[in-house]
Amino acid sequence: MGTILVTGGAGFIGSHLTKRLLLEGHTVVCVDNFTYTYDPFVKWDHINAFRNHPQYHLLSIDIREKTALQKVMEDYQVEAVVHLAALAGVRPSIQNPSAYVDVNIGGTLSVLESMRYAGVRKLVFASSSSVYGDDSRAPFQETAEVNQPVSPYALTKRAGEMLCENYFRLHGIETYCLRLFTVYGPGQRPEMAISYFLRNILAGTPMDVFGDGTSARDYTYVEDIVAGILASLDAVRGFEILNLGSARIISLNELIGTLEEVTERTALVNRLSDQPGDVRLTHADITKARRILGYQPATSLHQGLNTMLEALNHAPINALPV
Repeated sequence: MGTILVTGGAGFIGSHLTKRLLLEGHTVVCVDNFTYTYDPFVKWDHINAFRNHPQYHLLSIDIREKTALQKVMEDYQVEAVVHLAALAGVRPSIQNPSAYVDVNIGGTLSVLESMRYAGVRKLVFASSSSVYGDDSRAPFQETAEVNQPVSPYALTKRAGEMLCENYFRLHGIETYCLRLFTVYGPGQRPEMAISYFLRNILAGTPMDVFGDGTSARDYTYVEDIVAGILASLDAVRGFEILNLGSARIISLNELIGTLEEVTERTALVNRLSDQPGDVRLTHADITKARRILGYQPATSLHQGLNTMLEALNHAPINALPV
C-alpha cells in the first residue's frame, strides 16, 4: 500500500479520509498547521482515534512552507497528495480576502511546486461548488462557465483549479479537481450551518437564519465524499474536474424541518436578511463522477443527520486497531 500525504488532514474531511486510508492499509502523512480559524482542540479531537496508529504521521506544517513540504514528500516517499488544506467559508473571505488569496492560492502553488521538485505526480485537489456562483442552469455541469465568482473564496478555488491544470500541462502532475457540494457529517466545522443549527436546537436557543428559507443546497454526507476521494486516488489520470454531491437539493426550510424531526425538538428561528456572497442554489450533476469514478452517494439527509446527532450525544467511537 502506498503513502498518501493529506494536507489539512486533521480537519473535518481530512480526518474522515485518513481513517479510511489507514483501514485500507495505506501510510498517511498528515500535514496541518492547526490554525485558529476555529478551536484547534476540535482538530485534535478529530484525530484521537488514530493518533497512535503505526502508519500515521502527523506534522504541524503550513502548506506555504514549500521547502519543508518538499522535504516531507521526499523523506516519506509520498506517492500521491490529497490537498484539502484551505481557508474555508464564503462570508469570512469577504472580510479578509487577502488571507484567502495567500493561503488558498499561494498554498496550492506551494503544494504543486513541492510535488514538482519531489517528483510526486498524482494529486486530488478539493475544489468547491462555490465556483459555479449564481448559475441558474441546474444541475451544475463541469462544462459550465465559471467566470463570475460571487466571493473571494470561490475565486480562490477556481484559481486553484487553474493552477492544477497548468501544472499538469507543464509538469505532468496528474490531477482530479473535485468540486465538493456542502459536506456535512460528524466533526463538521462548528460554524457550518448544520452544526450550528443542530447545537442550537438541542440547546433550545434561537438561531440566526439568513433569507426566507427558500434557498437550497446539495447537502452531501462526508463518507460519500470520502468514497469519491478514494476512487479519485485510484483512478487519477491526466486532468479532470468532477462534481461530488448528492444530486439532491434541500431548501433551508426543509433542512430545518428535518433537523426538528431528527431531534424531536422545535427550532427557534431568528430571520435575517440574505448575506453577500451566498448563492440561492447548488445542485450537482454527478454523471461524470459516476462514469469515471463509479461514484454513487448512498446516504440520505435523514440518515446523515441522525449520525451527527448520535455523535453529539457522545455515542462510542471505536478507535482503529493498531
